[in-house]
Amino acid sequence: MDKILECVPNFSEGRNDNIIRDIISAMTGAGNIKILDVSSGKSANRTVVTFTGPPEDVLESAFRGIEKATQLIDMTKHRGVHPRFGATDVCPLVPLAGMKIDEAAELARKLAARVGDELGIPVYCYEYAAFDDERRSLANCRSGGYEGLKEKITGERWNPDYGPAKWTEKVSKTGAVAIGARNVLVAYNVNLDTKSAIVAGAIAGEVRESGRIMREGDEINGKIISDKKGNPLFLRGTLKKVRAIGWYLEDYDIAQISMNLTDIDTTPVHTAFNEVRRKALERGIKVTGSELIGLVPLKSMLEAGKYYLRRQRRPVNISDDEIIKVAVDSLGLNDLYTFDPKKKIIEYVI
Repeated sequence: MDKILECVPNFSEGRNDNIIRDIISAMTGAGNIKILDVSSGKSANRTVVTFTGPPEDVLESAFRGIEKATQLIDMTKHRGVHPRFGATDVCPLVPLAGMKIDEAAELARKLAARVGDELGIPVYCYEYAAFDDERRSLANCRSGGYEGLKEKITGERWNPDYGPAKWTEKVSKTGAVAIGARNVLVAYNVNLDTKSAIVAGAIAGEVRESGRIMREGDEINGKIISDKKGNPLFLRGTLKKVRAIGWYLEDYDIAQISMNLTDIDTTPVHTAFNEVRRKALERGIKVTGSELIGLVPLKSMLEAGKYYLRRQRRPVNISDDEIIKVAVDSLGLNDLYTFDPKKKIIEYVI
């Protein structure tokens, strides 16, 4: 079986089409790779590119994309609602065929070393490529964001794995990059009929696995509850293997719960949708629909469609196309723009 590696770099630019095109153009000149999806968001000011190919071609393509982003994106001027700390904010490698996660991790470290050495960018290795447990978490690596990066990279605890551990004029513009290896992840956002990022953030804190800080009385503004050592106590969220934040999406004038489903066997798409809807209704807020960023496995869409068919007491022994249509309608995936299964389902575009 031929080896197929997927790469999903996230670039901190979602508004300037010329910059996005130039980055993609640099990537596509690197060998036998296939661009599967390009998803840009103006409010997030971020573009997620999904591509696949033979491992060495994917590494070269990723390097060229990071290099071009370094030349074109100035982080001192970047503004967006999505957490970020670099021009190429994160660059995960995902083994799709003929490979195991350990091999992808070694390739991620190889790419990280080259980016650090040749481009002079601070690099953190995360997930399966991490060198210690604390750095497995992308949230830990990126904590403090771009604004806290200067203090982070110059401190002993968070020296980058590769690249400079000092704040220079160049680093102030490029920021840092997290490079890692992970399994298939679904980036999934649920739309709310409110404009309040504060309310969305509260709902996100209730559903994400890490939960939210416990407070006295008011869950948003109440006094923080701490243990005897002064550390804040956390109330765990209801969805396992889910990361989530709430934000206001200026593009569509709504608030969203933006989630990463890191294990779709543990928390499928439809489970995340239903739980967000339940928590929103507790606040008198309706869910209007949802959106998928990047690609989604066929399995996720079929599971969702069959779940809703059973809820409706309808037969599930129908065609995949019909099942997918039920999933799209039930999840409200056409709420913001048309969802095209032929362009959004991994198995249909590879």
